[in-house]
Amino acid sequence: MKSSLDLVIVSPGNNRVIYQDLAREYAAVEPPVWAGLLATFARKKGYQVAIIDQEAQGLEPEIIAEQCIEYKPKLVAVVVYGQQPSASTQNMTMAASICSEIKKLDPELKTLMLGGHPSALPERTLNESESDFVCQGEGPMTLEGLLQVENLEDESLYSKVPGLWYRAGGFPTFTHPSPVIAQNDLAEVLPGVAWDLLPMDVYRAHNWHCFDHIDQREPYAALYTSLGCPFRCSFCCINAPFGKPALRCWDPDFVITELDLLATKYQVKNIKIVDEMFVLNPGHVMRLCDLIIERGYDFNFWAYARVDTVKDHFLEKLKKAGFNWLCLGIESGSKHVRDGVDKGRFQEEDIYTIVKKIQEAGIYVLGNFILGLPDENFASMQATLDMSVELNCEWANFYCGMAYPGSQLYNDALEKEWVLPAQWHDFSQHSFEMLPLPSQHVPAEEIIAFRDMAWQMYFKNPRYVDSLRDKFGQAVVDHLTALTEITLPRKYAKPPGTPPRVIAA
Repeated sequence: MKSSLDLVIVSPGNNRVIYQDLAREYAAVEPPVWAGLLATFARKKGYQVAIIDQEAQGLEPEIIAEQCIEYKPKLVAVVVYGQQPSASTQNMTMAASICSEIKKLDPELKTLMLGGHPSALPERTLNESESDFVCQGEGPMTLEGLLQVENLEDESLYSKVPGLWYRAGGFPTFTHPSPVIAQNDLAEVLPGVAWDLLPMDVYRAHNWHCFDHIDQREPYAALYTSLGCPFRCSFCCINAPFGKPALRCWDPDFVITELDLLATKYQVKNIKIVDEMFVLNPGHVMRLCDLIIERGYDFNFWAYARVDTVKDHFLEKLKKAGFNWLCLGIESGSKHVRDGVDKGRFQEEDIYTIVKKIQEAGIYVLGNFILGLPDENFASMQATLDMSVELNCEWANFYCGMAYPGSQLYNDALEKEWVLPAQWHDFSQHSFEMLPLPSQHVPAEEIIAFRDMAWQMYFKNPRYVDSLRDKFGQAVVDHLTALTEITLPRKYAKPPGTPPRVIAA
């Protein structure tokens, strides 16, 4: 029998449903960063903690419930985040199943659900799940408040817990908002990830992230150097736990201590910077790069940037520090469509110029594109595909426009009564029953089919395949060939009225 703990943190995930056949080899297996941050926070407060990472350990909800009960904790916290900023929602189905299984085995064991989706829809989350509590906000203060409650059966003691939703007499009740952690307090409140509580030997990087060493995708780690984002893209839900657009950065002198640990204790080379917008604050980025360069580490980083935040003075130092990949949110080949989702006012020529500059600096580019945004028509979707082919980034993601809870698009969808996926896991871009938003001119079913066809066209384009062979060798081309043989079954896909076509660049 395991010894009693104060807290068990569960990170839910179901790759087999969310990614279908891509989960077997091609999708990454990422460490649950927020679960690790909250574990360190709780341990620093003196609490005994364990983490169960469902995705990494491949556990069914029934087994997770049994393990939680064996620990005899005061509280189980189910932390609902995902590998992408918008991926919290797709893990909600599994999160609810875990809470349900815990209740079946031990009705008295209390559960708290927190994360991006629960924070965006706290009352609905409470109503739809068997979780006893839901956190609205970042989580640390709510978690500490509950752990400090002497008797969790006594509802009268909940009022002092910030950011807490609970049932009072069967009705959803909210205490009061939880304060956001001040930037200067980040290293004190969230002093790193509890790496020692995670199964570090099972995490695996994205395939493209390791094109320079495709057979060395492990070990792998992910960490934040900042929280939040100052921008207001209408399709993004990243700021749901934080209340408003803003950026808070850990001091680089603290971040480097996390990197020291990953390099020396865990021999990690492949690292994802989870920040929604890493390449933004010059002082933060340049100082961290300097610290990495001083230590002579051989990291292989990837990080997010925007077309309008990548400046010339960043590039040389980013590359020298090991930032081999930058992920750009290009979104659309149509300026009209980009403007319609508040993406930014950069021009088409800016996109080509920035991508070229990044590549000339020796950094690979992952281009993110979205098909089916509100103003989209077949011509603008084709323009996006044309742009992607001409840019010929080393990797590209093609997404469909989705109304993620916490985004303005979700509010618009509710107001306009657009049809949304029936289950939370079908907000995944790769699931069988994924159903994106329709645009003003194209039905949702045709957007799915256009997206899937465009993906195949991009990755089978001879110009792209040849460039991959030239840069990374035949082994990567063989890997890609096997990947493109996988076609995702889609329940709602319908051949588009105007199918995509590849125009030779």
